Amino acid sequence: MNDRADVPVLIAGAGPTGLTLACELARRGIDCRIVDRADQLFAGSRAKGLQPRTLEVFDDLGVIDSVLDQGAPFPAFRLYAGKDVRWTRTVTDMLGIEPVLPGSGVPYPGVWLIPQWRTDRILHDRFVELGGRVELGTEVTEFSQDDDGVTVTLVSGGATERVRAGYLVGADGGRSLVRKALGVGFEGETFETERTLIGDVGAEGLEGDYCHILTSGGDATQRFSLWSMPGTDLYQFVAAVDADSAPEPTLESVQKLLEQRSGRTDVMLYDLNWISLYRINVRMVDRYRDGRVFLAGDAAHVHSSASGQGLNTSVQDAYNLGWKLAAALSGAPGALLDTYEAERLPVAANVLGVSTRLHRRNFRAPASDEEEDGGPDIFQLRLNYRAGPLAEHGRATPSGLRAGDRAPDARCQDSTGRPVRLFDLFRGPHFTLLVLGPGDTATGPGFAERYGASVHAHLISRPDGASRGDDIVDHGGQVERLYGFDPTAELLVLVRPDGYLGIVTERPEQVHDYLRQVRG
Repeated sequence: MNDRADVPVLIAGAGPTGLTLACELARRGIDCRIVDRADQLFAGSRAKGLQPRTLEVFDDLGVIDSVLDQGAPFPAFRLYAGKDVRWTRTVTDMLGIEPVLPGSGVPYPGVWLIPQWRTDRILHDRFVELGGRVELGTEVTEFSQDDDGVTVTLVSGGATERVRAGYLVGADGGRSLVRKALGVGFEGETFETERTLIGDVGAEGLEGDYCHILTSGGDATQRFSLWSMPGTDLYQFVAAVDADSAPEPTLESVQKLLEQRSGRTDVMLYDLNWISLYRINVRMVDRYRDGRVFLAGDAAHVHSSASGQGLNTSVQDAYNLGWKLAAALSGAPGALLDTYEAERLPVAANVLGVSTRLHRRNFRAPASDEEEDGGPDIFQLRLNYRAGPLAEHGRATPSGLRAGDRAPDARCQDSTGRPVRLFDLFRGPHFTLLVLGPGDTATGPGFAERYGASVHAHLISRPDGASRGDDIVDHGGQVERLYGFDPTAELLVLVRPDGYLGIVTERPEQVHDYLRQVRG
């Protein structure tokens, strides 16, 4: 057994959660090791829908261009009764929710379709670009922790290695060894009578890029779905089946099920690329942290696939944890790490409720007592940390934004007239301070450096206001509409590294006090 030099963070699991966290740490200069017991990255399309908030995270991580290039807008649903098309509906039509409107501060307003294997590969390549390496075929088998770190045993190719890590993060899926070894509760339910059959195949006999919902008589609850995967010849098939009559996971069984559900023999499947038959679990942990060990992603919560929340919630876990781990390792107060559980556990509970209700609805119209304001937030844009310990409520912005809310994007111009988005200012590992209004008390010599290198400060001015040289000009009025201006009162808006408002205040000293709590 060989001892290895200390590593600040060891991540178990190289799926979307672990890879997002690895990228987040690497771009902050934090060394980490990421291991996965599988011999290769995941090869299937499984979690294929990226929500608008996740696309914003990927923008910040520097992978959005690859994600957009290798995916496509989420297709419409098309219901067939035999060969006849009964209807074609968008995802917002299906769920009874309003689409995101242009100019609402959301740069990526629609769900994006991209097979999971591509998402994993894009994140993997970004981590490598940042200097990292993913160790496949390497399994965490046991660990112990003390006040100073975690001793982890790894097994790879029959060889055993003991690693000393500052922190261990279990991103190792629904059957997480890390979670089980901690003895963390994983409460919820298993839908014992249901199974989901899912996989990737070639298909002949279908036209157009849709989620093809094949039925024999138009009953969407008795369906066989085929989703066309962008940039490939493959379709993802999905079918709910009874546990006591689940077919064998073979191409022949899948073809037979398609014909039984649709009444059609003209749609032919071939080249089975990946297949899985799984039970639906709806569970979450009772805590996200035990000492120096954290849980994230499916290790902390598992969902029905309805509305595409699992991967997206997992990415948000990693995004929340990453900047806090990096800050703690750079000298921030240790209490900052407690805020990960405080912020993410309520979000997971909320999202779990949304996905479970939509699963039970099963493409049926919602009952009257299920209606909610604005419909279910599948886009994850309304999720917030207002009740969390890092939301310091000095005041609200004139438009009603409060500490803990997601910071909207807006199109502006710099002092030369070049277009710039607020998200361009936010992108990176830093805090961003927006100064709205006159800027008289917060500005002056050395303003940009006043809060340190980890804070990028910007003066936001109206196009008809007095120029201050390096202002960001709200040329189209989006900042005024989304954040608000008061020409008589200066307003300081501090945006956290993960794009949420930390504090909204009129007093610069409150910004200083807040920053002492959250950075090294």
